This record gives sequence, structure tokens and C-alpha cells, in this order.
Amino acid sequence: MFGDLMGMMGRLQDAQKKVEATKKRLDTVLLEERSSDGLLSVTLTANREIRSVSVDDSLLGDKEQLEDYLVLVLNKAITKASAIHEAEVAAAAKEGLPPIPGLF
Repeated sequence: MFGDLMGMMGRLQDAQKKVEATKKRLDTVLLEERSSDGLLSVTLTANREIRSVSVDDSLLGDKEQLEDYLVLVLNKAITKASAIHEAEVAAAAKEGLPPIPGLF
């Protein structure tokens, strides 16, 4: 019984290491999202950290329009990054975990 428990604890620690390594790797995965007209673009990591924002000069004269663009493009980018992040972390966790009925 204790051998099974110790083995499971070891596999859980391995799974945790794989998840942490995956999160670190996701810092290097870059996603770019653009407005439909290309006037604004945002680059962020799959860990949802913004790396750059590029704004066309034509948007600089209209504060409200620029704010709208930022909200729309950032939300789209964060949604995509979140989907990638969740899928990658779940896959890493599932790969390292022992089979537990009903978990996945």
C-alpha cells in the first residue's frame, strides 16, 4: 500500500515539474492579434503577458476610438492565449499524472 502511495507521490511531483516546465516554455510562445483593419496590433505570450502594442498614427487623434480598439484587440488576444495556455498545461498535467478515474 505504501509503495503505491510513494509511487503516486513521485508521479505527482513529476507532473508538477512538467507543468512548471510547460509554463516556462509558454513564455516563449508569442501570439499576435490585429484589428480587422490592421491599425492596431498586440503581441503577447501564451502566459498572457503583453510584449508589444503597435498603434497606427491615424488612431492617435481619437482617444475613444483608440481605447475601443485596445479593448477589442487585447480581449481577442487574451482569449487566444488563454486557450493555448490551458490546453498545454492540461496536457502536461495529464501526461504526468497516474490514471485517476474521472479526473480527465
